Amino acid sequence: MTLRLNADIGESYGPWTMGDDAALMPVIDMANIACGGHASDPITMRKTVRLALSHGVTLGAHPSYPDLLGFGRRPMAMPAAEIEAHVLAQIGALAAIIKAEGGVLSYVKPHGALYNTMIQKPEVMEAVMQAVSRFDGQLQLMILSTSLIEQHSERAAAHGITLIREAFADRRYTESGELDDRANPGAVYHEWDDIAAQVKRLATQGEVIARNGEALKIQADSLCVHGDNPASIRTAGAIRTLLEQAA
Repeated sequence: MTLRLNADIGESYGPWTMGDDAALMPVIDMANIACGGHASDPITMRKTVRLALSHGVTLGAHPSYPDLLGFGRRPMAMPAAEIEAHVLAQIGALAAIIKAEGGVLSYVKPHGALYNTMIQKPEVMEAVMQAVSRFDGQLQLMILSTSLIEQHSERAAAHGITLIREAFADRRYTESGELDDRANPGAVYHEWDDIAAQVKRLATQGEVIARNGEALKIQADSLCVHGDNPASIRTAGAIRTLLEQAA
């Protein structure tokens, strides 16, 4: 299976529960673990790390803008130096817990608005890459694979890091390879037939059908799935089965 499944996970906070991590973890290959910016706390991080290690899942940090109230989905006007500092702090918090549990942090995937903004604004991309490189040059950085992925790879190489190119199973793409805005009708696929068709096309042809109806080439190493409700966890399991059949 060439596409490894990743999911945002460990996003509970205090007494507030988000998703069913125990049910989702056996399905995925890579865990994007929230580390305090948009969700999670030290207890949740430790619990999630232990769960991931028990299933042999690769550990990744999932930093965001410092936005607990908005779940990290609101863009924030922050200088590059502040973005770098917040990303460093979140990676460091999770890395400390992973080290204490005998695991290894392998990659970083920014969350929500930070993930989207870094694709649109070079200075934000630079700040995130700088943080990852300064923390540990062995870490990989997961970003959305767009038509500019080669340029992003060159920038990453200049920082001494490599990229994990990500695609999405349940999101519609724009003509430039970015994710269609969630506010637009049809931007998120809810029907299994639509999701399955995109997964099969990605796995066998390396492309998706963009918003304008044209085929768009996508270079991807990992596929994002969701698990915030029982239906999405069943969908994630079905996606894994599709990928195994296509391999």
